[in-house]
Amino acid sequence: MNFDLDSQRRDLLYRHVIEKIEDYYTNTQDYSTSPNLEIKEIRSFIDQSDFQTFDSFKQAIDHVINGLEEFSVHTPHPKYFGLFNPRASFPGILADLITAAFNPQLAAWSHAPFANEVETRLIQEFGQKFGYEADAVDGVFASGGAEANLTAVLCALNHSFPDYAKNGLLGLSKRPVIYCSEEAHHSIDKAAQAVGLGYSSVQSVPMDNELKMDAEKVRSLIQQDITSGKQPFMLIGTAGTTGYGAIDNLPALRKIADEFNLWYHVDAAYGGGAILHNDLKSYLKGIEESDSITFDAHKWMSVPMGTSLFLASHKEILGKTFRIKTEYMPKEACELDVVDPFAHSIQWSRRFMGLKVYLSLLFFGWDGFAEVIGHQTRVGDLLREKLIENEWTIKNNTPLPVICFTEDSLQEDAIFIKTVVQNIIDSGKSWISVYPVNQTPTLRVCITNYNTSEQEIDDFITEINYQRECYKKTAP
Repeated sequence: MNFDLDSQRRDLLYRHVIEKIEDYYTNTQDYSTSPNLEIKEIRSFIDQSDFQTFDSFKQAIDHVINGLEEFSVHTPHPKYFGLFNPRASFPGILADLITAAFNPQLAAWSHAPFANEVETRLIQEFGQKFGYEADAVDGVFASGGAEANLTAVLCALNHSFPDYAKNGLLGLSKRPVIYCSEEAHHSIDKAAQAVGLGYSSVQSVPMDNELKMDAEKVRSLIQQDITSGKQPFMLIGTAGTTGYGAIDNLPALRKIADEFNLWYHVDAAYGGGAILHNDLKSYLKGIEESDSITFDAHKWMSVPMGTSLFLASHKEILGKTFRIKTEYMPKEACELDVVDPFAHSIQWSRRFMGLKVYLSLLFFGWDGFAEVIGHQTRVGDLLREKLIENEWTIKNNTPLPVICFTEDSLQEDAIFIKTVVQNIIDSGKSWISVYPVNQTPTLRVCITNYNTSEQEIDDFITEINYQRECYKKTAP
């Protein structure tokens, strides 16, 4: 069996795939934003093949692309206003193709020196963008924010408990505790479960009226836990909460971390992109004083999933957390001043994730990303203005393009919000979600696509106004 095929057939299949992808990429706005979620239909479509039935390779390719076209939420659509799933930029797509062809193995530096050095350069660049001192920056690319946050928890444990890598939790005399906002991402709970702390070791701190972590309440909770015999070791601030877009008071949290000698991590998976824009980066004041940062390039930098970074301002912490020796790993670079990634991260075998960012920066530079972030922020501001003009009420306060809103006269009616969202999604014209703000259900919209323009905003305003009027006419 020749898995390579011959060059003529490869050429034909390349052309066929590119033609299909180009049609989708050019005409994404013509697709329904939402699929039909009939599980029997989806499984029946997949089961068309018993892995022997397709007459040609083209037919097999068409089967896959048709399945993705028909049974996906089309996050690249300019009226996908949902979670932080942007349209992938063209150089990001090319980077995934190049990476798949070369298939570099980044576990050992000597196997992929170019790829590893590219990622090292990017870690340095991003660390300094966030305000870390150049000689203190360290970090690693991760598959997503969840892995980056898990890395942060492990680094915090190894920093606070010197024998943790050897003895684990069994070597601790007191129960370790993590503190984060009630609005923090649930990957923190998941990380606590994964490392054996259990999610009851995560203290969810109450928030103020703008859904930021209440600094005085976290201080009080820490003091209570110390009195009860627990061991606080980590404080997590959030820069851009998933639902509300809140940015915690980062400098105030740094002071608390210093007061109690805690590892201070900032989950800036979404909001961290603000650091690339001159008008927004001031909202991240204090992030430069953190011990570590999570940042998802696959959000505001619009590269394909999943491309995250874990950054640290402690040069030694990743080695302390993950260093390990083996006899079988390549040792060609053992005399060089380099670090083998397998001894520097959770992952062992790992693909070249950083190329998606590197090639995009080679195409557009930092200014290109600042322009895209500025555009999405302006579109978010435009949406707020038009919502207010059309007598909707904004319920969140954030500089980021995350908008939670409702109708004043119907805000106590939970059915209203659910009905509008479901009708919008069922229409296939837009995709939005529900989010509670201070126990009030709201419609949540996030601008995630660099192609979303005033036209899409106007169309969306027409949609939700229509849904509101329909509900008022039919509601009991």
